[in-house]
Amino acid sequence: MPRRFRLLVFDWDGTLMDSAPVIVAALQAACRDVGVPVPPDERARHIIGLGLREALEYAVPGLAQERYPELVERYREHWRLGEPQTALFPGAAEAIEALREAGFLLAIATGKSRRGLDRALDSSGLTGAFHASRCADEAASKPHPQMLLELMQALAVAAGETLMIGDTTHDLQMARNAGVASLAAGYGAHPRGQLLALDPLACVDDIAALKRWLDRHA
Repeated sequence: MPRRFRLLVFDWDGTLMDSAPVIVAALQAACRDVGVPVPPDERARHIIGLGLREALEYAVPGLAQERYPELVERYREHWRLGEPQTALFPGAAEAIEALREAGFLLAIATGKSRRGLDRALDSSGLTGAFHASRCADEAASKPHPQMLLELMQALAVAAGETLMIGDTTHDLQMARNAGVASLAAGYGAHPRGQLLALDPLACVDDIAALKRWLDRHA
């Protein structure tokens, strides 16, 4: 049976990497360091998937522009300290390996920087597992469609052959903006109800369910 999709594009944080708690803690600690209001967990989780500057502007609205560099510096320091606590979700590495062996083109679209993604790929053992990737310091932040549009162009795949897989509304809205179907990772950063409101093909509860869905429907 012909496949519906040739290209599977994965978000990273909250979709493949269980990093949302560390991101939230780093943001909240950075806010305490610089003496600005600390966002509650739900608001802090909402930033996951955005580029760092866009994330901080959402988390701490109204902060004077000249204070953002200090907040960025403190966030990066807390993230650096917490990063060793992050790990792939159970079964993620095996799922990626199986999907690649099955002949899918695999890509990443992430709010991480290029340096951050390369470090995460190295620590997780997934360097070389993906055919292409785009990061927030290389393209417009989600939900702008630039990352997906560039990945499809680079891999010569049409929108109708592409599936975006992510755990945030930013991922699903980016897919919609690019004319691409989406699959929601309901185990990540954003509430299930918010994901379903953006009409993904399905919303899965863990990596095992994600892999089963792809085996049956992709």
